[in-house]
Amino acid sequence: MVSILLVHHSPSQATTEIAEAALSGLRMPELGDVDVIVRHALEATAEDVLAADGFVLGTTANFGYISGALKHFFDTTYDAVREPTAGRPFSYWIHGGYDTTGAETAMKQITTGLGWRLAFDPLIVTGEVTADHLGATTELAATVAAAASA
Repeated sequence: MVSILLVHHSPSQATTEIAEAALSGLRMPELGDVDVIVRHALEATAEDVLAADGFVLGTTANFGYISGALKHFFDTTYDAVREPTAGRPFSYWIHGGYDTTGAETAMKQITTGLGWRLAFDPLIVTGEVTADHLGATTELAATVAAAASA
């Protein structure tokens, strides 16, 4: 059985909807048995990361950067997980009001440093979340799960 860790910071209705769409993708019956571990970014641990075969991450863009909660997740797990999880598939979403550039750069730098393998293009959303965004998030998460089981 493949295990996927969904780590997110979803403080708003819009970001909660995105997280729920990701969860729907991870629970698609076509994927077979997928153990889904959902953690708020402030609650996720290095043990959670080490136990997972793939990762779906979500954050808001705050002041042009990833959320403090997701930054805390990376700060507290990075050293312990960097080598053992290198090569594992992942993807992520970012939701911002108008500018996500700094958050995008941070996610690329951190996940490159971890050595994780991008399984699906990140979803970048500014402004209102639409049904198309939610569908893309579902596909993103399902693709990470499929890549982890391949």
